[in-house]
Amino acid sequence: MSLKVLIVSSEVAPFAKSGGLGDVVGSLPKALQEKGVDVRIVFPKYRTIKNQFLNGCQYLSSFDVTLDWRKQKADIFTLNNSVPTYMIGNDYYFGRAGFYGYEDDNERFAFFSKAAIEFLDYIDFIPDVIHCNDWQSAPICLYIKDRYSKIKYFSNIKTLFTIHNLQYQGIFQKETLSMMELDENYYFTNDKLEFYNCVNFMKAGLLYSDAISTVSKTYANEIQTPQYGYGLDGCLRCRNKDLYGIVNGIDYEQNNPANSKKIYANFSPNNMSGKAINKRELQKELGLPQNENTPVISVISRLVDQKGIDLILQATHELLNKDIQLVVLGTGDYHYENAFKHLDYIYKDKVSANILFDDTLAQKIYAGSDMFLMPSLFEPCGLGQLFSMSYGTVPITRTTGGLVDTVQHFNKETTKGNGFQFQDYDANGLMWAINQALEVYYDKPLWEKVVQNAINTNFSWANSADEYIKIYKKITSK
Repeated sequence: MSLKVLIVSSEVAPFAKSGGLGDVVGSLPKALQEKGVDVRIVFPKYRTIKNQFLNGCQYLSSFDVTLDWRKQKADIFTLNNSVPTYMIGNDYYFGRAGFYGYEDDNERFAFFSKAAIEFLDYIDFIPDVIHCNDWQSAPICLYIKDRYSKIKYFSNIKTLFTIHNLQYQGIFQKETLSMMELDENYYFTNDKLEFYNCVNFMKAGLLYSDAISTVSKTYANEIQTPQYGYGLDGCLRCRNKDLYGIVNGIDYEQNNPANSKKIYANFSPNNMSGKAINKRELQKELGLPQNENTPVISVISRLVDQKGIDLILQATHELLNKDIQLVVLGTGDYHYENAFKHLDYIYKDKVSANILFDDTLAQKIYAGSDMFLMPSLFEPCGLGQLFSMSYGTVPITRTTGGLVDTVQHFNKETTKGNGFQFQDYDANGLMWAINQALEVYYDKPLWEKVVQNAINTNFSWANSADEYIKIYKKITSK
């Protein structure tokens, strides 16, 4: 009998995505399915899902979910997808302009967590494992242990909780416990859900799941330290034996320069001539001087502190005194958006600031750049460096989290390594790594070697899926 797994997430690409979580949950289930796992996905039916993704969407059934005195209807929908995919609909909770950031997020995702368990009654599927992702579905781990374990057909379900970013924890007022129909006296203690006199959803996942995973081996170690633990490092150290690091993969079918229809010209490791066409056409589209010898350095990112945007801005004037072009794509903190717009205005021939998110433009930038900047303060895994390498664009990263596990500093003597790295979180360290990259860039045989190393780097989901299956089997055999 095949292993049965339900993956619960607040985001699933391409239907609903604001970051890496959506990419992961959009790709991992396919890889699991290819390895014989009977896998299903469930996520909220947000109002913002584009109509093109709702073609073939079918209503299945409805049921009531209670949260203390509240009673709300949960509608079950199915989607056209290669992996059986369900949505929990409720316009009161999910008919809004965004995914998160509302005062009642505690109620919205407590509702979703309960609904994601109870809808199993209606789809004739009892999983061996419910795989929860980040704080939005963390209450499931607690509910399964506290309440549903007493119901016969739920009693053997195990849970895996995956941390995609420990910084975002779902922290709410104490009253959240009574709303969730949980005993305040029992659960509002430091060894359970209490966290600085609040309730912490992430903690529910860490304490009540059967196993915990995060998205790289280095990040799994880092989050057990005060520097990266965001107040939960003690909790994670207590569960050290149940904590695993599995590096994310990317979908190489969707990110293959040999056949992508989104880029200007196709190319492959065996024939890189199209890379130069992509660079020239990118410069043309963005209004930059078309010069094949000027290195194009790109940033595709949320413009927030975590991504090291402050370092890039501290280094820009030194950087822009060099013969380079800087291409930025992303949205985020208002002051960072304005800073890049200002640079675009001052350095018209050197900077292209695109303050939006556009997946097609992103792929054009990955394909047309020479180097990709990702100087993160911390980085659970990071997908940008993987996407860039798949297009033969050389990453420049800081040695943290998944960037350590996926990028190796290029050694000019051995010609091993697929990128450039720096350690200390400061602009000097970033400029040192950029200067190392530029030095190699102007040595064409060496540059061709590091580009080949990058484009031949493979982090496919197949390997990661094997690691997840090992954990599923381990926790279900207990």
